Order: sequence, then structure tokens, then C-alpha cells
Amino acid sequence: MNRPIRSYVLRQGRTSPAQKRALEALSAKYAIAFTQQPIDARAVFERNAPLVLEIGSGMGETTAAIARAQPGTDFIAIEVHGPGVGSLLNRIEAEQIANLRVIRHDAVDVLEHMVADASLAGIHLFFPDPWPKKRHHKRRLVQPGFAALAARKLAPGGYLHAATDWPEYAEQMLAVLQAEPLLQNTAAGYAARPAYRPLTKFERRGLGLGHAVHDLLFRRRQE
Repeated sequence: MNRPIRSYVLRQGRTSPAQKRALEALSAKYAIAFTQQPIDARAVFERNAPLVLEIGSGMGETTAAIARAQPGTDFIAIEVHGPGVGSLLNRIEAEQIANLRVIRHDAVDVLEHMVADASLAGIHLFFPDPWPKKRHHKRRLVQPGFAALAARKLAPGGYLHAATDWPEYAEQMLAVLQAEPLLQNTAAGYAARPAYRPLTKFERRGLGLGHAVHDLLFRRRQE
């Protein structure tokens, strides 16, 4: 998958002292370095369990909550921004979340090189950057190439769960995912929010203002 255009910009946000300490002290314990080889999840987590990949974990609140609520599933969060990675590392350490690790790298590179085909139980993509200006739509992550790549990495029956509060991007996501032959929509259009996805503070605020949030839940077809 050729994708020279990135779906994110590395902004020079402030990294707090606590986040900086976490990046320095906890990465060796809870972060996975990018490599060109597939992850051996059984070696990382010291067990054989379903594996879910989260793309764009932000500051990590939702990621940590989902991992805590599903101790029988292993999670790997992908995030490029240092402050978010540092915050999530701190959460993992403070709450002793044994089934969660972090990769600080581009998600498409990780999917291409570090994830074996048909190996994932699920992929989470919650509130990706909508790139609202038309000239920036090419930067949106959910494009046909991404859909094909993500579907290939899912095990048969594995799911792709995306959510966005940007209506036009929701329409694009729905069209792109429905056009991918390996994926099947679990709903007639948008899905109800699954109970495992917590409401974020941002989302609650948006809902209070009347903003709609769209969940999309697709599964890889059984072969």
C-alpha cells in the first residue's frame, strides 16, 4: 500500500514533566518498538488471547478503560504524539493494566509490517482527525487502501469499529468500508454504540450541543 501522505501532523505540543518521565522510564516496560517483523503477541503478553489494535489512542483514557473492562483480551494502542503516549504509559503503570501495550509510530506502517494477516480480533478507530477542509480530504485515514489493509489483518469474523462526530466523514467511512469486499456491515448503515466504547468528555459535550456521533461496526467475512 503506497501512502506517502500521512493522516496526521506531528504538532509541537507541550509534554508535561510526568509525561516526559513516563516516556523515558516506562517505554522499555510497556512500549513496543517499531520493527519490520510481525509482533509475537504471545511473547509480549505471555499468553494466548484475542488481540485488538487501537489506532490513535490520544491521551489514553478510553483505551485504558476498554482494556481494564476486557481482561481476557490483549490490546495494542498506536499513537504518534508524545504527550498522549506518555499519559497512557503512566495509566498502564498506575493501574497495572497487564493487557495493554503502546507503539509510537505511524499506524499504517504498523499494520503493514508488524501485524500478520488474519491475526487481529478487532481494530478500533475512534474519532480520527476528520481533516474537514476539502483540500485536506486526501489526508483522511479511511480510504480504500486502508480499508483493504485493515480487512486483510483481521481474522475471519474479526471486527473493525470506527466512530466519528464529523457527519461528512462518517458518510465517507460508510461508503469506503461498504465497498471493501472482505468487510460486511453489522448494521443497516450506522451501528448503535457498543457498550464497550465509553463516552468521552469531548463526546458528552458534543452530544449536549446536539452533535451526532456515528459508530460503524464491520466484520471480516468468514472464509
